[in-house]
Amino acid sequence: MRVLPPAQDHLADRVTSSLMPTVSSVNHTGRLLLLLLWATHLSMATNWLSLMRLPRSRPISGVGSCGRLRGLSAGQVGVCRARGEVMESVRRAAEMVIEECQHQFRNRRWNCSTTPRGINVFGRVMNQGTREAAFMHALSSAAVAVAVTRGCSRGELERCGCDRKVRGLSPEGFQWSGCSDNLSYGVAFSQTFVDEPERAKGTSSGRPLMNIHNNEAGRKSELVSDHDVSLFWVSCLVLVLTEVLQHVQVLHEHLCSVGQECKFPLFPLDVTMSLPPTHPQPQAILHNMQVECKCHGVSGSCELRTCWKVMPPFRRVGVVLKERFDGATEVRLTRVGSRTALLPKDSQVKPPSARDLVYLAPSPDFCKLDPENGIPGTAGRRCNGTSRLAPDGCELVCCGPGFRAGRAEVVQRCSCKFSWCCSVRCQQCKNTVLIHTCRE
Repeated sequence: MRVLPPAQDHLADRVTSSLMPTVSSVNHTGRLLLLLLWATHLSMATNWLSLMRLPRSRPISGVGSCGRLRGLSAGQVGVCRARGEVMESVRRAAEMVIEECQHQFRNRRWNCSTTPRGINVFGRVMNQGTREAAFMHALSSAAVAVAVTRGCSRGELERCGCDRKVRGLSPEGFQWSGCSDNLSYGVAFSQTFVDEPERAKGTSSGRPLMNIHNNEAGRKSELVSDHDVSLFWVSCLVLVLTEVLQHVQVLHEHLCSVGQECKFPLFPLDVTMSLPPTHPQPQAILHNMQVECKCHGVSGSCELRTCWKVMPPFRRVGVVLKERFDGATEVRLTRVGSRTALLPKDSQVKPPSARDLVYLAPSPDFCKLDPENGIPGTAGRRCNGTSRLAPDGCELVCCGPGFRAGRAEVVQRCSCKFSWCCSVRCQQCKNTVLIHTCRE
């Protein structure tokens, strides 16, 4: 073995020591790695929304395709491979989330603006445990349940179809028939797919607990509320009135055809109708299920009535969740016995129920441009200059009195007329309106 001279031996020791990491450097590197993994996990939870960026012509199922989908966690890739036929519904759910979020927050400082590229559709703002993230988790889990359920009812999925458990004669005397929405299948898939990143991490830390709680707030598996069935008799009355008005319509057309004075109004009606929605129930989808009925018999005599259960429009789900966003509860992770739980940060606030949204961190003000976190700011945004306290008021949207007024020419529909049957025809009119925008 070659023996180095003292100077060279000292130089070798210095080189070796520079290559060998110290204990402090190892600890620092470990902390950075753990922080990176933690941040990556947080961003993964809603990264599946990036499926909305894919062209409709691109298949998103199959062993090869699933592995190339950016934005899915390892567990979600496994779900894609096992149940690939459902992934087209998941893509539609991502589109529904973006559209509904931007509608509900169109007048707020944070208006669900999306990033131009990348798998994190809303930027790093979703990595923070804010009430915006809480709303997004609730809305996205509800969207998957709704989109998959619609796929079942349309016959697009092999493993599910209509809810065949809703059959027979009801106590109210109508016949359950038709294609009731199979919401239980959609909810089960939503739990499997949307919750997977959280369950893979474990539910002993605050953020996974927050996300799973909010996911469940957007969906539940109970059947239609008894209030919906009790409103059946209201539907019967409306159906009878519909028949009367249709006879009036026939008389109206006859009088007009023979040159008589048309004394009766025109009633464009349909015998297929929906029951009025119930009062808001604890869950966004399942307790807002509706009952649709149709009459059968000679001249619509309603000798036989068939009814089926349908989901509420997704817009109604968005409205319910937006109300819960406004009343969300700030919580903190607390150990209760041998488990951890989310309890209100303010001890004077009652614990949140299963229907409430919860969040861990206060929201940023969203006033200033912050591209790194995906916050576009409010400069140039239109606002309502005539209102001070409304959410769309310029003082709130623009973060103070920094807005300007101007006039612009807009094209609007006007002189609309109903054309029998069944369309509305309008003219295009140009009007000059006063608009207010936030200063740069």
